Amino acid sequence: MKTKLNRRRSMRNDPADIIQDKADDIKQAAQEWKEKARLAGTAAWDATKATMQQLQDKTREYSRATDRVIRQKPYAAIGIAFGVGLVVGLLVCRGNSSEEEEED
Repeated sequence: MKTKLNRRRSMRNDPADIIQDKADDIKQAAQEWKEKARLAGTAAWDATKATMQQLQDKTREYSRATDRVIRQKPYAAIGIAFGVGLVVGLLVCRGNSSEEEEED
């Protein structure tokens, strides 16, 4: 089919016909690329939704596991939370004191 089209094009020597043929080729190529991009976008969106669903499922699972542990050992959970808060507080205060020394 392409050879027939090429022969027909070669018989026409009018520059306007040649330009129109090239424009048609470009339009067709653009439509093909548009369709490929749409399919790739759809595939990427589907993969993103699947990954998000997996993350939500894991988050729920870990949340339930954490809740069970806290309910089984509430005093240990309070102690751990206190220790983590103390460490974070010390790091924040230490960061602030080094900034104050630089200003002097």
